[in-house]
Amino acid sequence: MPAVGGMPRDPREVVREELLMRRRILKLLKEGPLSVPEIAERLGCPSHEVMIWVMGMRKYGQVTEIGEPNEEGFYLYQAVTEEG
Repeated sequence: MPAVGGMPRDPREVVREELLMRRRILKLLKEGPLSVPEIAERLGCPSHEVMIWVMGMRKYGQVTEIGEPNEEGFYLYQAVTEEG
């Protein structure tokens, strides 16, 4: 998942992985709210890639930010549960 040889990966490749990463991210968020850097650290992936995945999930209502940004300027995200 990290960049090969220090070169950034093609953004299209990162987007294709969103389907695979969505489950892993939602599993982490079931334990409690996390920031993008915290998710990235736990997944072992670059923050900029996790940001793409989280923003896609946010767009489609799978995660939402809560509260105000933390002291580092990052929002915490939580999984959106479907009710009904």
